[in-house]
Amino acid sequence: MSTLEIWLLALALAMDCFTVAITCGIIQRKWNGRTALRVSLSFGFFQGLMPIIGWIATRYLHNFIESFDHWIAFGLLMFLGSRMLHEGLKGEESPHHFDPTKLKTILLLGVAVSIDALAVGISFACVGINQWGQLCLPVSIITLVSCVLAFVGYVVGIGFGKRLKLPAEPIGGLILIAIGCRILYQHLIG
Repeated sequence: MSTLEIWLLALALAMDCFTVAITCGIIQRKWNGRTALRVSLSFGFFQGLMPIIGWIATRYLHNFIESFDHWIAFGLLMFLGSRMLHEGLKGEESPHHFDPTKLKTILLLGVAVSIDALAVGISFACVGINQWGQLCLPVSIITLVSCVLAFVGYVVGIGFGKRLKLPAEPIGGLILIAIGCRILYQHLIG
């Protein structure tokens, strides 16, 4: 994976963080620096942790799946991208019965928005990232982008409230699909 692809992947993964953080800001409707910091750090932490967990789990199975690993990476990214695209285009808002100022709520949201990153960690192992050193850059970028976009999303949610309509999830879904197609193309041609 090129550095540009890693940044695009991080951006795609962070779209869920951005969207959920906007929701937190909309519900909060007033600036709370402590909540903004908790949201951004929690989302970034879990977005960085999940690829590591997925990568470690896959490392034990890699010898068994080496001949078709590119199909696994393609399938995972297509599934996640398609799901994000579908959910983003539905336009339905789920009811919000949570308090975005509570640490427990923020941690649960952090885990929830990072499940996709677990699958990305699996795909990292499948595309040849086989050393800790190779994993550090993608995980660092994913963590940084998720923290920043969560913080920005929280601020945007406060500033614009329910009037804001950004297609964040569909864009993230399209980016994941494009990266999945490129991985498959590279392995089939190369």
